[in-house]
Amino acid sequence: MLPLMLIFVLPAIKVNSQPRGMSKAPTESITRKWLDIAYASLSPAQKLDIYLPEQGEGPFPVILSIHGGAFRGGDKSDGQLTPMLEGLKRGYAVVSINYRMSGEAIFPAAVHDVKAAIRWIRAHAGEYHFDKDKIAAWGGSAGGHLCAMAGVSGEVTELEDLSLGNPEQSSRVQAVVDWFGPTQFLLMDEQFKASGKGNPDHNESGSPESLYLGQKITEVPARVAASSPETYITADDPPFLIQHGTDDQLVPVEQSIRFAEKVQTIGQDKCTLILLPGAKHGGPEFSTPENLNVVFDFLNRHLKR
Repeated sequence: MLPLMLIFVLPAIKVNSQPRGMSKAPTESITRKWLDIAYASLSPAQKLDIYLPEQGEGPFPVILSIHGGAFRGGDKSDGQLTPMLEGLKRGYAVVSINYRMSGEAIFPAAVHDVKAAIRWIRAHAGEYHFDKDKIAAWGGSAGGHLCAMAGVSGEVTELEDLSLGNPEQSSRVQAVVDWFGPTQFLLMDEQFKASGKGNPDHNESGSPESLYLGQKITEVPARVAASSPETYITADDPPFLIQHGTDDQLVPVEQSIRFAEKVQTIGQDKCTLILLPGAKHGGPEFSTPENLNVVFDFLNRHLKR
């Protein structure tokens, strides 16, 4: 561990919240919204929803919401979007995306889609009052992984499919909020065996990670490396806020600890790691007013300067 590694621990505060990935996000009262807009035309999954603050003409910094669901489920309008919608009250536009999941296309299709959506946002900034120079990616679990990939792959050509549209635009983001995303698939079982907190079944052929890569992960180490955000860390990456529950039984907390250490090798100010004591894989601890204030303080520092 790096000697200057800082891990901030917040107290766990229980509040009511929607189950992740189950209920719809509360968007009915939002008046300025555009739904099911295609950002590419290769798949019906390549759609996004846009929400703008009720007042003001912007340009608004953008929160790109990327849902989780083990790379094979979830939706841009489900309850995972609810914390991001708090940004509307704070002067942010929120763009929530769907992407091709593992049942339709394997890696790097989902990463291609995320980056195509970012390029679309920039290409349509004037039309929708976006600030194209201030985009943050925010998501949990598989969505956290894809946010991390977006953060580290700004100029990685093999992770771009420019045929999906708007090739003249950049797919870089200016900040990343990664909630409990996996970052190094081949270490997950080993970490769970060491901690005793989860099921060491990620190396199996039917695991979410194996399905995402199209083959049992232990048989394709090069593909695993290509799918890891650790592989692409460079000094020009944006700042990261990483949050993870200490009792996560689906993605080992050690994944985020290790990734934060890797990011901090390019600068201590590049990554803030916050461990939520007692929190599992998501849950109410992440959406408390106190924790959302931490997230938005981070976004404000990097997108509203």
